Amino acid sequence: MSTETEGGDDLRERITNFLRRNFPQIQMHGGSAAIQELDREAGSVTIQLGGACSGCGISPMTIQAIKTRMTKEIPEINEVVARTGMDGGEGMSGGADGMSPSFPGESRGGDVGDDEGPEAPF
Repeated sequence: MSTETEGGDDLRERITNFLRRNFPQIQMHGGSAAIQELDREAGSVTIQLGGACSGCGISPMTIQAIKTRMTKEIPEINEVVARTGMDGGEGMSGGADGMSPSFPGESRGGDVGDDEGPEAPF
């Protein structure tokens, strides 16, 4: 059974346009966002964030914003999985999976909770 059904390209295009329109800062900051998987029947989409998004301290906030806004704006989508490539896992698909964001040049040890980093620009 194909995960792309008739009209799937329209849905794919709407998701791509949603990302461009709502998250231009991804590209402005050297990152990228691409649809990795789209299952129209299940109403799920997997987004791969790459480039500068990998290892960015605010990528968890960006991922959460994508998930919240996309499910509200695109009614056919009820589940968004986003991956940053930081650990090959699913990023914030349902939890942090033990992943702690870091800034370039920052060690991953120490008190991660003390410095929450910059506020999300959206």
